[in-house]
Amino acid sequence: MSLPIVACALLLTALASSQFVDGFYTSIFAFGDSLTDTGNYISLTTKGVLQYDGIPSCSVPPYGETFFHHPTGRCSDGRLIIDFIAEHYGLPLVPPYSGGGNANPGGGVNFAVVGAPALTDDVLQANWSYSRDDISMMSQINMFKSLLPSICKTSGCDETLKKSLIVFGPFGGNDYASAILSKRVEDAHRLQPLVINAVASAIEELIKLGVVNLMVPGMLPDGCMGVSLTVYYRSNEEDYDPITGCLTWLNEFAQKHNGLLRKELTRIQEHYPNVFITYADYYNAGLELLLSPKKYGFKNETRFIACCGSGGPYNVDENAKCGYPSSHSCDVPSSYIQWDGGHLTQAAYRWIAKGLLSGLYTSPNITASCSNPTSAMSI
Repeated sequence: MSLPIVACALLLTALASSQFVDGFYTSIFAFGDSLTDTGNYISLTTKGVLQYDGIPSCSVPPYGETFFHHPTGRCSDGRLIIDFIAEHYGLPLVPPYSGGGNANPGGGVNFAVVGAPALTDDVLQANWSYSRDDISMMSQINMFKSLLPSICKTSGCDETLKKSLIVFGPFGGNDYASAILSKRVEDAHRLQPLVINAVASAIEELIKLGVVNLMVPGMLPDGCMGVSLTVYYRSNEEDYDPITGCLTWLNEFAQKHNGLLRKELTRIQEHYPNVFITYADYYNAGLELLLSPKKYGFKNETRFIACCGSGGPYNVDENAKCGYPSSHSCDVPSSYIQWDGGHLTQAAYRWIAKGLLSGLYTSPNITASCSNPTSAMSI
């Protein structure tokens, strides 16, 4: 058999047990950090589970202004990638686990929390203002386990999970952030294999619970984010990529993480051939917007500038974050790629989701020509 035919045959073997063949899911379960959180952090802070000095992240206007017209805990002006994925498959937006009665286990639940690390506090040796163990990756998986009896109440878990999509991540950004933002980059490099191993172990644990379909995102091009460019403002000129204008070393760090992650996903896929694992390339999907902003309806001159913030060349100020009284937001968020310097706008997330769901930025390509995907809702 020729290589293309072999590749196609292998893909069909994986697809045979995947809902991608049928073209729909009955539920989505999500795990991750602020790129995926749809309200857990704001709920946990309000209930006093998490202690926060100042304004809880993403909890005040103008967050949510574009779509929901009020803050929902999403770190954007509107919907996130997970929201567009749900809409694509004709499902309701995935509710936060900590939302209590609003969560419908049968239709999916979101366990992601702003600030969630892949590792525990003792491994990170982090000096945070509060313990993040209760929102960590493993804590989220434990929440999922505790919910399984409710999820499988009307039918067996195998049948339910076979029809569910698991969006797992991204994870790692919060593990690295403390070291990188404190300019201890060597410490961040030390954490990479620990983070990747932890993510791989978590995925295998989910598979043993009966999970069949997983989408695992990598890191965004963090060297292009306003908060990174602000922290390292006026660094040496050679630190910047002459084509993108982003911090070369930081993007290389993200690419290394993504490369290690993909290697582990390949290993897991080979070990579990009846499971469908697709890598979601947030990095190149996001970079494409920054390289060709006008093509996607964004202003070229604002591609690194936060729509919401206060001061500095990138409108990012740690002492006057988006939502603080001294901050301000742009008039047309849809013309900006970046929302608050650390997160993107709804318009940017929409384009990234389109790229993922078209198969352009997923591997394996979820619309591979040798499969027979049915049409889904446009976004």
